[in-house]
Amino acid sequence: MKVQKVKLPNSDKFTWTVLGDDYLPIQPIQQFLSYLKSVEKSPNTIRSYAYHLKLYWEYLGDTNKDWTKIKESDIADFIAWLRSPQPNVASIYEQKAKRTESTVNLIITSVAMLYDYQERLGVVTGIPLYTSRMQPGRKYKPFLHHISKSKPIRTKLIKLKEPKRLPKTLSKEEIQQLIAACHRLRDKFLISLLYESGIRIGQALGMRHSDIQSWDNLIWIVPRDDNANGARVKTKNKYSIHVSQELMGIYSEYLLTEFNDTDSDYIFVNLWEGKIGQAMTYGAVAQLFLRLSEKTDVYARPHMIRHSHATELIRAGWDAAHVQKRLGHAQVQTVLNTYTHLSQEDMKEAYQDYLNKRDK
Repeated sequence: MKVQKVKLPNSDKFTWTVLGDDYLPIQPIQQFLSYLKSVEKSPNTIRSYAYHLKLYWEYLGDTNKDWTKIKESDIADFIAWLRSPQPNVASIYEQKAKRTESTVNLIITSVAMLYDYQERLGVVTGIPLYTSRMQPGRKYKPFLHHISKSKPIRTKLIKLKEPKRLPKTLSKEEIQQLIAACHRLRDKFLISLLYESGIRIGQALGMRHSDIQSWDNLIWIVPRDDNANGARVKTKNKYSIHVSQELMGIYSEYLLTEFNDTDSDYIFVNLWEGKIGQAMTYGAVAQLFLRLSEKTDVYARPHMIRHSHATELIRAGWDAAHVQKRLGHAQVQTVLNTYTHLSQEDMKEAYQDYLNKRDK
C-alpha cells in the first residue's frame, strides 16, 4: 500500500491517491480525495489526508476489519495502534509513543471526515465517530449566535487530550547566525524575509517580483493555485505586509548581484545548478535549512522563524488582532491560543518591571 502523486491530464497540476496491494486506487479513499479536489483543497492538504487514510487502511488490513462495520472500540484500538511504537511486543520499560496526541487527533479527524462524506453518500450508516451536543458557553461568540446557539453541534466522539506546547522559536541572535551562514544573497534574503514578515514558506516560494513594492517597503501575499513548484499561501484573499527599508535593500542587492537577467517571474529560483530560473521547491528549502543547521549548530525550520516573528510582536505589545492580520490567520483566537503564552523570562521581566514601578 502506498500514497501516489498523480499528475492531472493536460495540466501542470497534481493530486494524490492511495494504492492498494493490487496497485489500484482504494475506491472509498479515492472518492473522498476526489471530493476534496473538487472543493479546491490544496494538493498539500489532500496529500496529508491520503497519508492519514493509508494508515487507517493498513490498520484495517492488520486487524481484518471491514471499513463499513466499525465500532467505537475499533477506533480506540486504532488510536492504540497509532501510538504503539512496537505493536505486539511486550516491554518492561516505558516506551515513548510513536505519534503525538496532536498527530493522532489529525489522523482521526481525517478518518472521521471520510466517514462523514461516505455517510452523506449513503454508503455507510451509524459509524460512531461523532456525537451531537448543545453548544457550550463561549467567551467569543460568532455572528448570529442568537440564532445558532440552540442548535446541536457535532464533535468527534474520541479525541486524545493534547498537552499544551509552546511553539518552537529562535532567538534574534540565532536567526542572525543563520543569516550570517548564508553565502548566497538569495538564501540571505529568504531567511530575512521570513523573519521580518512572518510569512509562511509557501507564501515566499510562490512570490513574484510584481508582489513587491520596494518604493513603499510593501509586499503582497497573493493566492495562486498555479505555482510551478506547488507552493500555496493557505489564504483566499490578497493582503499586504509592511517591511523595512533594510530588507528591501537586500532584495535589490540580490536582483543586481545574483538574479540579474534570469528569465523568471518567481523571486526565489534555482540559479546555480539544474534548470536555471526554475522556481525554488520545498525540498530545496529543506536542504538549505539542514545545511545551515549543520553550520551553526542551530536547529531551525521555516515555521520556527514565523513563530519567532509572531512571538516578538506579542512581547513588543502588539494587539492580537494586529498580529492576526499580519500573519494572515482567519481567527484571532488562533493567535491567542498559539502565541500568548508567558515564558519564565516573560514572568521575570514583568515582575522586575512591577518592582521598578513600585519603588519609585
